[in-house]
Amino acid sequence: MSSQKRLSRAYKKAKLIPFDDTSKFIFFSDCHRGDNSFADEFANNRNIYYHALRYYFTHGFHYCELGDGDELWEHLSFEPLFEAHKNIYLLMKRFHEENRLHLIFGNHDMVYKNPDYVQKHLRTYYDPKNEREAILFDNLKFHEALRLKHKYSGQEIFLAHGHQADFMNYHGWRFQRFLVRILWKPLQVWGIADPTSPARNHKELIKVEKRIKRWILNNGLLMTVVGHTHRPRFPEPGDIPFFNDGSCVHPRSITGIEIESGTISLIKWQIATKEDGTLQIVRVLLEGPQNIHDYQLEND
Repeated sequence: MSSQKRLSRAYKKAKLIPFDDTSKFIFFSDCHRGDNSFADEFANNRNIYYHALRYYFTHGFHYCELGDGDELWEHLSFEPLFEAHKNIYLLMKRFHEENRLHLIFGNHDMVYKNPDYVQKHLRTYYDPKNEREAILFDNLKFHEALRLKHKYSGQEIFLAHGHQADFMNYHGWRFQRFLVRILWKPLQVWGIADPTSPARNHKELIKVEKRIKRWILNNGLLMTVVGHTHRPRFPEPGDIPFFNDGSCVHPRSITGIEIESGTISLIKWQIATKEDGTLQIVRVLLEGPQNIHDYQLEND
């Protein structure tokens, strides 16, 4: 099956989420939450991420995680990830309880494609305070893709991880996972990165982006937001409406895409130094805000 067919199949099966100009969404992807070891790339940014996520929860945003949230190539199970970043998962639990959590699986957490796996590993956790099992994510479902559809204009925004345009990371993810666990994880401790990842292989990154852009062109210039390559993308109106929210494992920062008041923006959260020498976590606007309807074709 070609990348074009894989993307089309994901679009057809995507969960539909209605929205309007009062809706608020934050898109993050590629968190690669690990076990807080030297190989955990997320660990350096976990405080930035937690602060940002708490901001979005307080301000009424829906959280859409566009794949590779958990690093399940390097780790055999979810449990060590939960223990390392418990405060983050408990905050995500609050989003879920208010029906504001929407999760997509990527190549690094493809096991979440199996509902039985999710039910077994993510439904409960051991609460040491009460010495019993407690509910974490009840009735949680992961999706291959999501479709936001405007209630009044009918405009759609397609959300996916993006690995559908990457043959080895879609069909060969088990083999890739084997290589990571056996070879690249031990080397990562010494600072040697996996060269097969599209995030670190520039030629492969360009190929993946071209395939997704071609799919967008072949499907009526559908506004599309992905992750996977870790490279933020924010087009101007009139260009191919291909967006990428970046990742949460950039050095000392995380990037994401916001939708608020009918506009879309590319943002970054990072640590900044105040004049008195203290540190603070700040939100930086990288691109936008741009009216979403500027990306809508007249005949839509």
